[in-house]
Amino acid sequence: MSIIFPKNKIAIQLILILITCNFSTSLLAQKTIDFSKIADSLITVNHKSYADLEYAIYKNKYDTLKMRVFEQKSIDKNYAEGVVFANIMLGNQYRNKSLFKKSESLLKNALKISRDNNLVEFEIISLNMLGVIFRRQTIVKEALDYHQEALRLAESQPETTKAHLKSIAVSHNSMGNIYLTLKEYELALNQFNKSLAIEEEAKNILGLAINYNNIGIIYEAKDSLDLALKNYKISLDYNNQINSKIGKVISNNSIGTIYLKQNKPEIALQTIAPTVALAEEIQDQFYIAWAYVNLGWAQNKLNQLEKAKLNLEKGLDIAKKYNLQSSEIDALHQLSILNEKQGKTEKALRFYKEAVALDNEVTGETNSQYVNTLRMRYESEKKNNQILELANDKELLKIKLKDGEKTAILTLLGLLVLSIAGFAFYRQRRLKNEKKILTLEQDMLRNQMNPHFIFNSLNSIKLYIINNEKENAVYYLNKFSKLIRKILIASTEKEITLQDELETMDLYMNIENIRFSNQINYTINVDDEVDIENIKIPSLILQPFLENALWHGLSAKEGDKHIDLKVTKTESDFITISIIDNGIGRIASNKIKQGKLMKQKSLGIEITKQRLENFSKNYSENFSLIINDLYENKIATGTCVLLKLPITSITKLKTA
Repeated sequence: MSIIFPKNKIAIQLILILITCNFSTSLLAQKTIDFSKIADSLITVNHKSYADLEYAIYKNKYDTLKMRVFEQKSIDKNYAEGVVFANIMLGNQYRNKSLFKKSESLLKNALKISRDNNLVEFEIISLNMLGVIFRRQTIVKEALDYHQEALRLAESQPETTKAHLKSIAVSHNSMGNIYLTLKEYELALNQFNKSLAIEEEAKNILGLAINYNNIGIIYEAKDSLDLALKNYKISLDYNNQINSKIGKVISNNSIGTIYLKQNKPEIALQTIAPTVALAEEIQDQFYIAWAYVNLGWAQNKLNQLEKAKLNLEKGLDIAKKYNLQSSEIDALHQLSILNEKQGKTEKALRFYKEAVALDNEVTGETNSQYVNTLRMRYESEKKNNQILELANDKELLKIKLKDGEKTAILTLLGLLVLSIAGFAFYRQRRLKNEKKILTLEQDMLRNQMNPHFIFNSLNSIKLYIINNEKENAVYYLNKFSKLIRKILIASTEKEITLQDELETMDLYMNIENIRFSNQINYTINVDDEVDIENIKIPSLILQPFLENALWHGLSAKEGDKHIDLKVTKTESDFITISIIDNGIGRIASNKIKQGKLMKQKSLGIEITKQRLENFSKNYSENFSLIINDLYENKIATGTCVLLKLPITSITKLKTA
């Protein structure tokens, strides 16, 4: 028997394709048969915990075909946990491919089955995963609804398990991302810190990587690029530890954007370029779009305009196709810049207007109002639940009223009791707050009237007397008495004028400078538009920062020493006070501190922060405090304290 080979090349190729397909199908069928046995054993074991199921299925959870097999077998065996788990896994896979409608349908099915079968742990996870779908599409209201519901349900459980804590961390993180989108940075940071605390306790490296990256985004939004870069690099380190491909895409793109903002496009391009292929490998459209847009941004900076245009348009197309609004906004902004470079001003303006319109739509007033309403509603529900729990514990009002008269009497009595309880609670809270403020003021006074400071100051003046330097002795004794008098007066006042505060600090620095042989050059500069006679600030609030600059920054430094205090008014409702020293920096200071046998914990800054929080309650805006290390050629050159204080009180706003 002879074998006849086809002469046509196309026919040969078709035969090879058929052989390959048959071989692949056989392998796929074999793998499905193998997993079918695993699925049967899992259903027989009858895992009740989501974590146990996830651990048992391991990497098979990423295979949609296997999850379909597991879903069908679980349906046949009436194994509700298996059906829900399979739907969540399938939903997550479709979400990662930005097939949001399919994902939503599967996760809603998981949510329904969870509720029908009272599978609370699975219900919480389904709610959080639904929230992620809407968050990725920047559909704020639905996303927040799902995450708030997941958080409420997890926190209301009688026993908080590890699984509940994990879900609570996910809820806080996702809500933080939503606030971040709406540019509510303080709210976002609060949520990320809550999530981070849980992940640190659980030693969950993936959770730590995610939260550090998100905190970096907040610092980037506030233009604190060095802090942002630091957090992004911490996140990358965690992602490298667990070899997370998607984590590497996120961290490297985040680091790349910082380099772009620092005008280092070459390094940015080297950092971002490899992430495109990695994102394509993962097939997550959200990160594919983001990587292409960032790559185009770097090329745009380097004036590689044709390449930039190609990558920006790719990113824009993916973003529009899958409703990824954040990437769409960034792509439109960069295309506007690119067209302006090419002299296409009309096209540049059109892209710019589209970006602004979309940005306003995402961070619009409706969304912001909804966020505030939802937050208030959640806090209100939480307090109501606590009141109901107390009522249940004390078995209040269990008797059923038989007639309208008794109902009316008991209602009035109940209202009276609640009014008294409410007044008592208000009074107790007020007394507690007043006690806290008094304690802070006492701590502050003790801090300023430190016996070591008084002893050392008098000792320095005594040396002038011993050395027969009468003029210096009288001069500094006069300064010292004025300072003590001002400290005692200021300690009786919650707030003093900025002018009094600056005068007190000038006296304090004069006295402390004796111990430095008057080597410290201390300057105060106040902008003309700052009315220091009428601006009120907490009394003696600047002393701890000056003390830190002196004894942690300059005491161990050789040569020129200076502290510059500057008061500026960059916004109508704020003043900014900066204290800059040219000391050894916090890292070197901490090393010296660690080397000492007696380590004294400084409470001055912590007390100051608490006092500032109390001070800000009477103002329309909150304070902010940032302490940065200064570097030049990677060598520490000092420390900068930036204190931003509100000056428009709530009372003034109401009067206006």
